Amino acid sequence: MSRTTTTASRGTASRGVAALWRSTVGKKAVMAVSGVALLGFVVAHMIGNLKVFLGPESIDGYGRWLRAIGSALLGNEGVLWVLRIGLVVMIVLHMTAAVQLARRARAARPEHYRSRRPVQGSYAARTMRWGGVIIVLFVVYHLLDLTAGVLNPHGVHGEIYRNVTADFQLWYVTLAYTVAVLALGLHIRHGIWSALQTLGVTSARVVQTAALGFAVVICVGYLSVPFAVLFGLVR
Repeated sequence: MSRTTTTASRGTASRGVAALWRSTVGKKAVMAVSGVALLGFVVAHMIGNLKVFLGPESIDGYGRWLRAIGSALLGNEGVLWVLRIGLVVMIVLHMTAAVQLARRARAARPEHYRSRRPVQGSYAARTMRWGGVIIVLFVVYHLLDLTAGVLNPHGVHGEIYRNVTADFQLWYVTLAYTVAVLALGLHIRHGIWSALQTLGVTSARVVQTAALGFAVVICVGYLSVPFAVLFGLVR
């Protein structure tokens, strides 16, 4: 294949990707893919957090294992940094697509009505915007706290158990964590609800039960750690 043909093919592919991104269908696809990736991270991170109940060696050893993955190729924490960058990319894509889709939806609605019927949908759907902002702000704080250790009362790299227990002994840290996790739960509930409807699940009871059940599991899993520390069950 000649260089001209290769360049033309790349140009066609780039225009195709750009056209897909500009379309409503493309933005919804980006939201779906990034949402699934982020949900996978949320579940994996929750499972890792629960190791705190097995003691310091379990969760600290888990942290050492994560930092050592692929070290022969990318160095210590190399894979973790790849995952962190990928996570940031997914968050940016997810938020950008969500904002642009919301703007398109508002632009498509008729305006200048003297009265308007109440907006239909769940509380989660009506609070997706501020919920997303809370989650992003908390992610930034969480990284500075438990990843970088800058805001952590203990703040020793690698001592995950001590960092976690030092954090959640403070009631205001637990409160902030609770607000962020509940916002995440609402976000997940609405996301799963929308995804199941898009996939053609027509039973409202099945959709609501599945979405709410998954969100509750996530919230309970994440909140079990800070409240266990706050009430002295984990020291």
